[in-house]
Amino acid sequence: MSKPYIRVAAGLILDARGRLLLGQRPDGKAWPGWWEFPGGKIEAGETVEQALVRELDEELGIRATRVYPWVVHVHEYPKSIVELAFCQVTAWEGEPHGRENQALDWVDPWDIRLDESEHPIAPGGGSLLPAAAPPLRWLRLPMQYRVSHIRHADGLAGWLAQLRQELLQGLRMVQFREPAWAGDTDSLHDAFQATLALCRQHGARCFINSCHPHGWWSHADGVQLRAADAARILQQDTRPPGWLGVSAHDAQDIECARQLQADFVVLGHVHPTDSHPGSPALGWARFRELATAAGRPVFAIGGQSIDTLDAARLHGAHGIAAMRGQLVGGSE
Repeated sequence: MSKPYIRVAAGLILDARGRLLLGQRPDGKAWPGWWEFPGGKIEAGETVEQALVRELDEELGIRATRVYPWVVHVHEYPKSIVELAFCQVTAWEGEPHGRENQALDWVDPWDIRLDESEHPIAPGGGSLLPAAAPPLRWLRLPMQYRVSHIRHADGLAGWLAQLRQELLQGLRMVQFREPAWAGDTDSLHDAFQATLALCRQHGARCFINSCHPHGWWSHADGVQLRAADAARILQQDTRPPGWLGVSAHDAQDIECARQLQADFVVLGHVHPTDSHPGSPALGWARFRELATAAGRPVFAIGGQSIDTLDAARLHGAHGIAAMRGQLVGGSE
């Protein structure tokens, strides 16, 4: 007998301090006493956002005014299969309170730990529903992802100076990617090591692009696979350990990322760029379609900067990636 398939809109409600609102399931419902993200079933004819706004009003007595579609994740429970459309809610009217007599708690996501079975445990000791584990991990990904564009040893000093400034302003995720390096392997490796050391000094994750020698991968905090490399690795069944990103341009690349169980996807290019002359851009509508199918956080790339971050998030992006665009600080 097949399990019922249920579509749910779930809200990660985040206040100005970065705290996350959890609700405790009341008696009389499945999984009573477990903690969860507020939300509920998507009714016929509703969009995800409409369903979430309605559910938050019914459960918490608030009207969500800023809802960012985020990740659609499918979780199989013993008696049902639930498709969870996770959204981030950053603004609302009213004060959250349990309209169904459920307890509420504001927690720091970084204080939620996993037990031996990889189930999330709230700071007070209560268990969260198993489906909460992936989004809690995804929340720890920064929203800005800098991609290097050094090209030659003569540009290294300038790159490191720029990167240092961005790290001081809060940048926490960097990719070393130099496919067109105009120099020898030693100078390229020196540039990678210098970039890695600077990231480590500031507590930032440094990924290495798969265009670089495989022997270097283990020194980085993660690997960013080009689409062709991801397809090859999938065939070989040799997923790199640690954090894994996959670059994607179409639905086939997205499916490859899913099968590799990548931690995130970099999808683009969204807008026309100098690095892809004559290549058609995705545009935001197609970006959202592909991002919705990814099942994990997606970074928008291609003409992105701090000025496009909000638009990217409204179209389902976790954040933005860029080689040249400003990612931290004020608008240009």
